[in-house]
Amino acid sequence: MPDGSVRKSVTVHAPIEKAFTVFTQGMDSWWPRSHKIGQGQLKEAVLEGREGGRWYEIDADGSECEWGRVLTWKPPTLLVLAWQIDAAWRFDPQLITEVEIRFAPEGPHRTRVELEHRDLDRFGEAQDEVRAAFDSPGGWPGLLDAFAQAAAA
Repeated sequence: MPDGSVRKSVTVHAPIEKAFTVFTQGMDSWWPRSHKIGQGQLKEAVLEGREGGRWYEIDADGSECEWGRVLTWKPPTLLVLAWQIDAAWRFDPQLITEVEIRFAPEGPHRTRVELEHRDLDRFGEAQDEVRAAFDSPGGWPGLLDAFAQAAAA
């Protein structure tokens, strides 16, 4: 996309409060074990529920690998995360792209979840490759599908 973003959305069969809670506090219930940057086996995906909170993995050996942090925390309607993983899938504290997730009720038991991963131009020469990865079935589309299934359960 010319603006350097990947946009995806999903309708979740859950009330907005539950959708937000499953996406944030329940991230470990739907985050794939293959989506990690540490050397060990992924034990837990963690998102700390507050502005400035950490977003990271805990591996089976107890080591932690940073993914980013919480930039905006407005339950149950808005979450903005700093994605600080570079094109080689390593944490880079100097790199910040933003993942904005908006939650909008579509009735008492349905929620529209819209995700935008923006500022992908900050990946420089790797931006097209990274955008393709985020846009692929193993990227945000698959992650949102896994989230929607967990939220509906």
